[in-house]
Amino acid sequence: MIFGALLAGGVGSRMNIESMPKQFLPLGSKPVFVHTLQKFQMVSRFDAIYVGVHKDWLDFARESAAEASLGSVPVHIVAGGEDRNGTIMSIIAGIEERYGAVDDAVIVTHDSVRPFVKVSTIEANISALADCDACDTVIPATDTIVESDKGLFIDSIPERRRMFQGQTPQSFRIGALKEVYGRLSEDDKRILTDACKMFVMANRPVKLVEGDVTNIKLTTVMDYKVAQAMLESGAE
Repeated sequence: MIFGALLAGGVGSRMNIESMPKQFLPLGSKPVFVHTLQKFQMVSRFDAIYVGVHKDWLDFARESAAEASLGSVPVHIVAGGEDRNGTIMSIIAGIEERYGAVDDAVIVTHDSVRPFVKVSTIEANISALADCDACDTVIPATDTIVESDKGLFIDSIPERRRMFQGQTPQSFRIGALKEVYGRLSEDDKRILTDACKMFVMANRPVKLVEGDVTNIKLTTVMDYKVAQAMLESGAE
């Protein structure tokens, strides 16, 4: 089985907008997360799509998703966790409650505030798990990366050809993800917020999937303005 998992549990503190989290802000005529959800609904290989949201926004998310539903892939809105990985685990719990044991199933996790993800990128994530347990969507780094421990002096400048910028989706075999996450201490769970990094730290291979520069994440007000301009130009 194959499941989509949109992560929409954050409060968007870096956007500095008090009215609502950034994933629920209007982008054109629809909330940001609905644009993302509709991209996932274009992938017929999904058995179901889950959206993990903060408990205070469950009703809003359900109503918005119902109004904009596309296709026949079921969509389930569930309460997220305290952090990113907690939301993923909450979604997995919801999947297991409805579908039973799904350790061999694929879960494609994606930031709900990356509304311009390409359907081909989602499909490539699913295909990548044919021979591995984890994959990460990346693009080559275009700027020189400078490494500094304390932010005062340069410690090293890695070769740019070896550097990539991480995006999402990040996709996993559910059983492998549960195993890696379950081995973490509570302190590690607070520190290792990136699921692919958990695999790397456990010496488990993570395959790279080619992303796209248009797959931007709406983190700041400027990102939001760029997204509005992209939508108006037909980038979606």
